[in-house]
Amino acid sequence: MPQSFSSHDIFETLYTEIMTLVLKPGDTLRENELCARFGVSRTPVRSVLQELRIHGLVEVTPYKSTHVTQLDFDTISQQIYLRVAVEGAVLADYCAVATPEQLAGLRARNEVLRKLATSPDPQNTRFYALDSRLHQSWFTAMRKEHLWQQIQTAQNHYSRFRMLDLVGARNFGEIVAEHDELLDALSRRDTPAVQAIIRKHLYGGVARLSQALPTKFAAYFVPGTRWPESQPEPPAPAQG
Repeated sequence: MPQSFSSHDIFETLYTEIMTLVLKPGDTLRENELCARFGVSRTPVRSVLQELRIHGLVEVTPYKSTHVTQLDFDTISQQIYLRVAVEGAVLADYCAVATPEQLAGLRARNEVLRKLATSPDPQNTRFYALDSRLHQSWFTAMRKEHLWQQIQTAQNHYSRFRMLDLVGARNFGEIVAEHDELLDALSRRDTPAVQAIIRKHLYGGVARLSQALPTKFAAYFVPGTRWPESQPEPPAPAQG
C-alpha cells in the first residue's frame, strides 16, 4: 500500500518539482494521478493545488484541468530590473566596508561552486542553492535581510528562469567566472566595476538563452511572448 503524505509534504514536493523544472511550465497535473502518487483523497490534493495557485505556480480550471503556469518573460524582465537596482545598491554599500576576512569567505564559497561546475554531472539544484547563498551574503552583511526575503518571495517566475538557465545553458563556469570578477572588484573597492559586473551577471541568463528562448523553450512561456531584440537596459547606478 502506498505511503500516505500530509498536505504539507505534498505541497513541498510539488513546489520543489515546479521550481526545479521537474514539472515543466505547461505540464498538466491530474488529481487522480496525484491522489494515487501520494496515497490521499482528493480533498488534500485540491487544497494543495489551491495553495500552489495562490503562489502563482499553477492554473486551476474547475472540473477541467490544472496546469503548471507558463513563464511570463515580461514579469521576469521586470524582476531582473528590480533586482539589479536593489542588489547594485547593496553591493555599493558593501564595497566600502567589506573586510578581507569576509571576502575570503566569499571566495571559499565560490570555490565550492567551481568544484560543482567542473564535476562530471553538475547538480542543478545544489548549484542554484549555493549560488543564492553567495548573493545573500552581502545582504546579510549589510543587515538588509528583509530586502533579500522580499526579492525571494516575489520572484517565482525569475527563480524558475534561473533554473532554466542552468538546465538549458549549463554554463556553470561562466557564472563562477563572473563571481570571480565581482569579488576582485570588491577587493579593489571599485564600486563602478562592482555595479557593472552585477548588472551583467543578473542579466546573464537572458544573454545565454537568447537564441533558445523563442525556439527550444518557447512552449515554456505564455503565448504571444514578445522577445526583446536586445538585452534590456537596467537602471544606471545612483550617483552620490
